[in-house]
Amino acid sequence: MSAVGSAGGSCPISIEFFPTKTPEGAVKLRAVRQQLYALQPQFCSVTYGAGGSTQEGTFAMVGEILAEGQSAAAHFSCIGATRASVRAELAQLQAMGVTRLVALRGDLPSGYGLGGEFQYASDLVEFIRTETGDHFYIEVAAYPEVHPQARSPEADLQAFAAKVRAGANSAITQYFFNADAYFRFIDDTQRLGLDMPVVPGIMPILGATQLMRFSDACGAEIPRWLRLRLQSLGDDTASIRAFGLDVITRLCEQLRSGGAPALHFYSMNQSAATLELCRRLGVCNTNTPTSSDVFVPIA
Repeated sequence: MSAVGSAGGSCPISIEFFPTKTPEGAVKLRAVRQQLYALQPQFCSVTYGAGGSTQEGTFAMVGEILAEGQSAAAHFSCIGATRASVRAELAQLQAMGVTRLVALRGDLPSGYGLGGEFQYASDLVEFIRTETGDHFYIEVAAYPEVHPQARSPEADLQAFAAKVRAGANSAITQYFFNADAYFRFIDDTQRLGLDMPVVPGIMPILGATQLMRFSDACGAEIPRWLRLRLQSLGDDTASIRAFGLDVITRLCEQLRSGGAPALHFYSMNQSAATLELCRRLGVCNTNTPTSSDVFVPIA
């Protein structure tokens, strides 16, 4: 299957959540998920904290999503882990009925050394395949704008290739705001003969300060024109979100017209922006709720 699909075909979506920290947050997030299920996502993924710090919450939420009748993918990181611990966690996920993983190197909590028996995500992918065969559909991460810790763009591309050759099925990208970065990355992967789906990660713009801080930390570039426009809107949250919807809708349209095989939405545990983006893109059904819900942070 090609990394870029047919520009004229349908465009499946998937949606990402992160574990909540409070019982109240969990209740709110269940309501958010029910709203987003109306979009009929291919699957919902649940993130995994640094060093596996949210493992219990990740696995619990994955179980809830499965119980709600949806396909669920567990993020699964390996830095700081041993083969024995990974083997036990894979067995736990298999027993839960999980068949999809997002395999990542991950980050250790602050103050910890590297440790563990896995150095790269490709090591984890290879181990999962050795231990479980084809039981899991394995997604890996891709960085169209280059991983912030990569020695060079070519080294980053080779690291991605190692994950593919270790047995990954497809990839989800870090979010970006420049469609050209994605299409160049696709060209580079195809030059290496890496013929697999690479799904763009889509970050709705919910607020300027949070987005800039998060982007600076993870290496996602905010183009100068976009940064200046967001800064000019100050604390006008409504205007920022309206402008953000226009920007991200246009980005998604460019990606779809260029043949992106699917779209993966980083929901930030909110429903309104993803619902509205999908409504504008025509990928929602007639029973999809409107995006009138309030953007309330979920703890």
